[in-house]
Amino acid sequence: MKTQIITGFILGFTILIPQYSIAQHQSDLDFKIPYGDNSRVGKYLKVNGINLYYEIYGEGEPLLLIHGNGGTIRNMGCQIEYFSDKCKVIIPDCRGRGKSELNTDSLTFEQITHDLILLLDHLGIDSCDLIGWSDGGIIGLLMGMNYPGRTKKIIAMGANLWHDSTALYPWVIEWIQTSRQEAAQMIQKNDTSANWELVYQRMALMDDQPNIALTDLQKIKSPVLIIAGDKDMIREEHSVLIYQNIPKSQLWIIPAGTHFAPINQHELFNETVHRFLREPFVRPDSKFF
Repeated sequence: MKTQIITGFILGFTILIPQYSIAQHQSDLDFKIPYGDNSRVGKYLKVNGINLYYEIYGEGEPLLLIHGNGGTIRNMGCQIEYFSDKCKVIIPDCRGRGKSELNTDSLTFEQITHDLILLLDHLGIDSCDLIGWSDGGIIGLLMGMNYPGRTKKIIAMGANLWHDSTALYPWVIEWIQTSRQEAAQMIQKNDTSANWELVYQRMALMDDQPNIALTDLQKIKSPVLIIAGDKDMIREEHSVLIYQNIPKSQLWIIPAGTHFAPINQHELFNETVHRFLREPFVRPDSKFF
């Protein structure tokens, strides 16, 4: 029974977010448009040795959406629906997720970030706003750090700078490591019930990365909104630390929020993010003298 539970959790970072969300908010993922599988708008681009799948909705200023480790385009359907009548929403399946190929035996955040930069190049987009969720938030921070001028405003939801217990709760680390070990065992057994090589790489990505120095956050010149739930997978003090080390940043800890707030509290999430994107950045001070 224990093995079955762990196996289900592993397949989870392909299906964890959808199952978690559907169980609580079925209607939130019941979209009329088949996001992530929309033959009308879906396209492929050859980048860095893979076919990268992406979809575009709406017109206007570009907004890049970046899903999390176990997510796909569909998991950000609530954001696509909200923002697609306000701007040009660009959303890819990141490398090894959804319809995009993996084609590496060593998946890294830097690699994924470069894939997305090449996508923006292909689309003729010099700079854009972006919303990154979980691993997508990490990628958003890396884009701001390593590709100056390519980001206007960055929203990073549930992001972490490193992968130890000062950033993640112990239960998260235990789940990642246990899942990685089981995937390795399945590979050794030549089990074909799932794509265990892919599962292993995703878990290894979270187990070994990211490794971002606080001083590197100083390189980010874009305004950044750091978001986390008050009951997130990321320690709230870690989210505060990220906020404190980005020159132009704001912090939002969502009351009664979890790592899945972009779905479970999508109305509040989208409205708050939209306000941050449309209003001039300010960082007011309580000092009155």
